[in-house]
Amino acid sequence: MTDLADRRGTETSVYQPAEDSHLLASAAVEEIAPRSRVLEVGTGSGWVAATVADETGATVVGSDLNPFACAEARDRGVPVVRTDLVSGFRDGAFDAVLFNPPYLPRDEDADRDDWMEVALSGGETGRAVVEPFLEAVGRVLAPGGFALVLVSTLTGVEEVVEYADDYGFSAVAVREESFPFETLTVLKLMR
Repeated sequence: MTDLADRRGTETSVYQPAEDSHLLASAAVEEIAPRSRVLEVGTGSGWVAATVADETGATVVGSDLNPFACAEARDRGVPVVRTDLVSGFRDGAFDAVLFNPPYLPRDEDADRDDWMEVALSGGETGRAVVEPFLEAVGRVLAPGGFALVLVSTLTGVEEVVEYADDYGFSAVAVREESFPFETLTVLKLMR
């Protein structure tokens, strides 16, 4: 795979809202209080961030590695930082962090070597991005803060819960929706 800076980009290089986006947004709207400071990691088009800001009155910032996603989120009115996961933010900055990670187990036959591959592929187990996120997210959460993470049965919900526990988080499912080949769950992670 090429260096991230060399990845091809087009107007189809940005993950667009889908069932998982809608599930995360609806969970976030129910869980986030007005005036909260919220980060959406991997914001893609910025649809979830904009929806949460519009429906809750929270201040929502997006982050993404993909420069095309950052541009599209900005066009949607979402303040966005191009950074890896939470590395571009200060300690304790957010009351809530939202994440719809790349969770599909890697399909060698579908490797594309472009930004959509980054947005979709969670590596061999589907957890290649989830695990580093769980290691890092606690640093940017304010006291009493929480993370909402979307997980698929393709990724292994129980494995994600166990890994979160290793980093001091308790997890509770706040939303779930079943589809023909997977069930999507939004986990609320709290310390």
